[in-house]
Amino acid sequence: MTQTSPAVVPVQLPPPRRRRVHRAWFVAAVTFVTITGAAAFRSLPGLLIDPLHQEFGWSRGTIGAAVSVNLALYGLTAPFAAALMDRFGIRRVVAAALTVIALGSGLTVWMTAAWQLLLCWGLLVGLGSGSMALAFAATVTNRWFTERRGLVSGILTAASASGQLVFLPLLSWIVEHHHWRPAAVTVALSAFAVVPFVWLLLRDHPADVGVAPYGAREFVPKPPPVTGAARRTLSVLSSSVRTGTFWLLAGTFAICGASTNGLVQTHFVPAEHDHGMPVTTAASLLAVIGVFDVVGTIASGWFTDRFEPRRLLAVYYALRGLSLLFLPMLLGPAVHPPMIFFIVFYGLDWVATVPPTLALCREQFGEDSAIVFGWVLASHQVGAALVAYLGGAARDAFGSYDVVWYAAGTLCAAAALMSLVIRRTAPAARAAAVS
Repeated sequence: MTQTSPAVVPVQLPPPRRRRVHRAWFVAAVTFVTITGAAAFRSLPGLLIDPLHQEFGWSRGTIGAAVSVNLALYGLTAPFAAALMDRFGIRRVVAAALTVIALGSGLTVWMTAAWQLLLCWGLLVGLGSGSMALAFAATVTNRWFTERRGLVSGILTAASASGQLVFLPLLSWIVEHHHWRPAAVTVALSAFAVVPFVWLLLRDHPADVGVAPYGAREFVPKPPPVTGAARRTLSVLSSSVRTGTFWLLAGTFAICGASTNGLVQTHFVPAEHDHGMPVTTAASLLAVIGVFDVVGTIASGWFTDRFEPRRLLAVYYALRGLSLLFLPMLLGPAVHPPMIFFIVFYGLDWVATVPPTLALCREQFGEDSAIVFGWVLASHQVGAALVAYLGGAARDAFGSYDVVWYAAGTLCAAAALMSLVIRRTAPAARAAAVS
């Protein structure tokens, strides 16, 4: 008797699941839009110098002092903001910061004395913007990504340049045709408009939505809130200042701030105006720097994932210094090809230093890297604040900005040499830090 084998019933496999976009990329997109929307407050100071000087008779040094307070607080607040995000969450800190920015910018409409400019634009906007500084981007990158950190930090850094691109031409047009007060109101409304967007869409940690960080092989539970934010921030500073790497990073980043936010962002428009160029044209050139800044910063993040950050920094600072040494010969009443070349060249290098600096902080300081980067950013803004004031004072004293351009170019050459002295790390540790 033969035994027949049972019939084989074909098993229908489920259709392959479509690969979903990781939630971390949505959080990065929200962060990008938030920083872009809040960037209006960083576009305005350079446009206010001449109008405030004409209306109130304040010297450029006095106006530059208010900008200096703003830039210094932008940096000094950043490390405390990073610790506050560990204590209260990213969403609450960023929403509160945007509200303070809107309040400070809106109150400038009623000011009549220089101390009120220091209070509103210097203190309030400085404190609010400090909590929206690059430490915000560093915290989001560290929490939500274990891979592609260099690329993500480059993209988020470029968000500020994108905001400059969006707001500079608009604000310069408003200042020229409707005076500076409507421009200040525009900044306030822009900051307020971003608050509900942050509150509804931003999340503090991957565990809040039940996912692992992008690139992580296992789920990472949300850490408990870290109490004593100020104590922790100062403790991290106390330990990091005992290393030579910290001082080299802080020194190079101070020069970075001096040669970008403090000098070009604050004084480029009035310097071109001194040579007969209309304010709107000069502001448009500054906005074009923002266009190429986006490209350069994202490219820098890609390079940081693949090359040694020390050497990248050296190249960036050397090229920036060279361009600044040539700038005084390029200023004039009209836009010409050499100036366009400078704008493109300088724009690609504007904040390209941020991704490799972030990577070096992660390599050297591990879990405390966001707070350490906050302190390094503080040095960036102290350098920017000094040059924002000294640039205005030099213009009052010498009648031009030439000496400031030459000094900044020389400092960038020194920063290139300092970058090469930063301590090397093992290749494995470097790869783990930037991946």
